[in-house]
Amino acid sequence: MKNIILASASPRRKELLEKAGVSFRIIPSTEKERITSVLPEEIVKELSFQKAHSVADKIEEDFVVIGADTIVAYGDTILGKPKDEEDAVQTLLKLQGNTHQVYTGVTVLAGAKSGCRKFTFAERTDVTFYPVSEEDIREYVKSGEPMDKAGSYGIQGEFGIYVKGICGDYLNVVGLPVARLLYEMKRQGIDLRRKI
Repeated sequence: MKNIILASASPRRKELLEKAGVSFRIIPSTEKERITSVLPEEIVKELSFQKAHSVADKIEEDFVVIGADTIVAYGDTILGKPKDEEDAVQTLLKLQGNTHQVYTGVTVLAGAKSGCRKFTFAERTDVTFYPVSEEDIREYVKSGEPMDKAGSYGIQGEFGIYVKGICGDYLNVVGLPVARLLYEMKRQGIDLRRKI
C-alpha cells in the first residue's frame, strides 16, 4: 500500500486531494523557507521541494510525499500573505481592475530514505478582476478572510465574486493543480488514486 503524505497544513490542498480520491495523511513541513530564485515559477518549485524534502527526510518507510507552494505575482512584485489589514487593502487595490498571475509549484518525492525519485513542476494561471471600490475592499478585508492567503484573497471565497476571468487552471488558484498532478504522476508510473 502506498504511503502518500501531503507536506502541507493547507485545508484547501487537503480538500482538493480528498475530492480527487487520493488517500493520504498530512505531515506539514516545519522547515523555514529559503528563497534563492527570483522568477516566480522557480520560487514555487524551490519552495515545494523544500517542503517535500523536509518531510520525506523524517519518513522511514516507502513514501510518496507531495509538497506544494503557491504565490501571487503582479508585474515584478510577489504578493505574499498580508502583514496586516492595511497591507491586504493595498494589495487588493493593486489587483482590482488588473490581471495578475498565480503560480503553484508541486514536488513529488517517491521512494524511500535510501533513495527516491523527484518530480517537480510549476503551473501558472492568469486572473483578472473587475474594478472594485476601496470601500468594498475594506469591507472584505474586515471579514478576516484574506489574512492567511497569498495575494490577500481566496478565489473560492467572498472576493471571488469580482473575478472577471481566468486563463488556466482554476484549482491552481485555489492552491493545487490536481489534474496536472495526477496526470504527471501517471506518466511516471505513479497512480495516486490507487491503493497499490
